[in-house]
Order: sequence, then C-alpha cells, then structure tokens
Amino acid sequence: MSRHHRPAPAPERHLMTHLRSTVWGPAEFMGLPPRRQVAKGFLVGCVGAGLIVGSTVAGAWYGVPGLSDGEGGLVCAAALALHLCLVRAGRALIGVVVVLAVCLALETPQAAESLVLAVRGRVQPVVVTSVEGGPGAVSGRGRRSCSVADRDGTPLKPRVWLGCGPATRPGDALAVVYDTAGRVPPRGLDVRASRPAPLRDLCGWAAALVTGCVIAVVRSFRLSHTTGHAATR
Repeated sequence: MSRHHRPAPAPERHLMTHLRSTVWGPAEFMGLPPRRQVAKGFLVGCVGAGLIVGSTVAGAWYGVPGLSDGEGGLVCAAALALHLCLVRAGRALIGVVVVLAVCLALETPQAAESLVLAVRGRVQPVVVTSVEGGPGAVSGRGRRSCSVADRDGTPLKPRVWLGCGPATRPGDALAVVYDTAGRVPPRGLDVRASRPAPLRDLCGWAAALVTGCVIAVVRSFRLSHTTGHAATR
C-alpha cells in the first residue's frame, strides 16, 4: 500500500525549482556570481538611478513641469522594470527594484529644487504679512507657514515655512532664497541652520536601487548551453 501512496518527487522538485526561478531568478551558477553579470547589474542600476535623478534635475533647472515634478523619473522607473522583465529577472526582485525606483523618483523633486536654489539662488529679505498653521491648526499638518512680501510690498505667491517659527509675527523680516531664472519657487531660509548638500538625502535610495538591480541581474543568470540543448531536443 505504501507504493500506491508514495508521491512522485521529480515533478514536485521541478515545480518548486520553476517557482523559485520565476520568483527569485534561476541563479544558475556555482560559487561566486559571474563578474560580467555583476558589472551588468551595476551598470543597469547606475543608469536607472542616473536617469531618474538627472531627468528631474534637468526639469527643475530648465523649468519643464513634466520632468521637475517627478513624472519623468516615474517613466524611467517603468523602463527599468521593463528591462529587468526582458532579462527574465525574478518577479519578487523586480518588485523590490520598482518600489525603490518609485521612492527615488518621488524624493528627487524636492532635492532637485534645492540643488537649483543652491547653485542659482539669491537671498532676498522679505516682510511677513500673515502667519498660518501651527500645532493647534486644523489644516496645514501642524506646520506654520508665512505669507511674505518684498520690500516694495509685492506679495510672493508661494508661502514659506522654513524660518517661520513660533515667534514669527506679521511685520517681522525673513530671508528667502529665490531662483534668479524664476523656474523654482522661492523658499524661506533659516540662517541659524547649516545648509546640507541638496542631493545627499538621495544617496541612500540610489545605493539601494543599484544594489537591488545588481542582485536581480545576477540572479537572472542562466546557463546558455543548457538552454540551447533543451531547445534542440
């Protein structure tokens, strides 16, 4: 009776191998991964991260709304996912790369504007005309913001929050940094705080994205001669 109830191990092993290959990639190599495959993954990750960040920075610098708001970066993230699908990387790893690429694309617009203001910005004194928000505010997520006007009394359209502290009152003087080309909205300038590198916060996301691409491409490695023999049978 034990013979009739004994499961066939070979089909199950083939099924598990197929599922593992589909989800995580076949990784058909022994020992260390091939250097060429690692180089390909590193190149794919660097190009993907560079296009996501570069397109958004270019959009902020030249005033292209479709790029400066991160839409171009999302398109680059989709192209990166398509490339990994074409090399038949594991689906789970493709999903991880997509999440990292989208996060990088969403974080880049703010950093791109900071970079433009750091390179092309000029500091201008302004006068606070009204203050809104704060911990007790219903709207504004609890963050204070100030409406400001220049010395001639001309109001500046975007409200500023940096430098608009609890002690800020209408009539107080603030400093804002504005884009001389007018392509990036001005921001409040907190003179007491050090000005960090604009793109420094993106390094972690970019490094994670490159690492994910390397792992996905490396694990997509298949033995070409094995595939070729299987195709001729």
